[in-house]
Amino acid sequence: MSEMFRFADELGPEKIIHVYQPALGLKAVLVVDNTAAGPALGGIRMAPDVSTVECFRLARAMTFKNAAAGLPHGGGKMVVFADPKMEPAAKEQLMRALACSLKEEKDYIFAPDMGTEEQCMAWVKGEMDRVVALPKELGGIPLDEIGATGWGLSHAAEIAAGFCQLPLAGARLVVQGFGAVGKHVARFLAEKGAVLVGVADSRGALYSSKGLDVAALLCLKESGASVIDYPAGEKRERDAVVGFASDIWIPAARPDVVHELNVAQLQARLVVQGANIPFSSGAEAILHQRGIMCVPDFIANAGGVICAAMEYRGAGEHAALEAIREKVSANTHQVLEEACRKGCQPREAAAAMALRRVKKAMSYRRWHRQES
Repeated sequence: MSEMFRFADELGPEKIIHVYQPALGLKAVLVVDNTAAGPALGGIRMAPDVSTVECFRLARAMTFKNAAAGLPHGGGKMVVFADPKMEPAAKEQLMRALACSLKEEKDYIFAPDMGTEEQCMAWVKGEMDRVVALPKELGGIPLDEIGATGWGLSHAAEIAAGFCQLPLAGARLVVQGFGAVGKHVARFLAEKGAVLVGVADSRGALYSSKGLDVAALLCLKESGASVIDYPAGEKRERDAVVGFASDIWIPAARPDVVHELNVAQLQARLVVQGANIPFSSGAEAILHQRGIMCVPDFIANAGGVICAAMEYRGAGEHAALEAIREKVSANTHQVLEEACRKGCQPREAAAAMALRRVKKAMSYRRWHRQES
């Protein structure tokens, strides 16, 4: 816990809650970072190797993401120390126990993230009401099915490509992580004329300078296969994807995949961050020095949380997709315009914009009100 205090500042975190039920094998951490704008909205990440520090970093990213998107929500995140590929019955028991443990926690709204999905949110819904990204049958907008985050990423990429004088038609695209986010951004950008030349998943990486068939890759993934089962192209080990030559490189998997030790391998003109905290700050600084534009995560990948916030207020799929397009496009343009004008990194411009909005929201709140 002491390590967490290194990250505490005037914004938060407001609370850190540890959930532990050894009989069920449930071990989880909830970080509510800041609720000045409203209850915290952020996903539940399930993996064996998560940590409290990672949870805080992700929660702070959600504070900035929600503020930048102009949503009436603060930032929070939950991590569950477990294998997301466990048997469905065991996963259901874990999710229901988690929901029951936090049933009275009013400052956090459950949402999916890596390792959890709408089925998990349906189990949560069976125990409490503060949950989004539900199945259609429960009145939800299925984020993964419509590709909400990928939809937003494609618009961020389109705006950023204009700043790079890079036509999308014919642009070489590499996507690291071909899951719920990566497969959809590849599909949306391919529809705009981009050519997918490289892709990676947990089992390996695939490259072809002639281009890859996005529809065929989608079919492979839906069947449970890997991208390396594609019948053509060069098969490489998973991390080789960092060095695949491209015009647009999109990380859409785990945190910290590009850092000071491997950033020199990156060969791209534009990076659009689909994952949360996928680059170290040092790696982003090096890219800036090399003249490679990097659109930060909480600006580019806000589509999922925008969709979730719209669902929470009863909006439909069409309205949610339009809100994603409008907000992500406008914020990407504003951040890159300011970064170009000041000669600073896009993340600096984005953080300054989000910080202004969080502090403005904080100024409207009575933080030390007397509890009745």
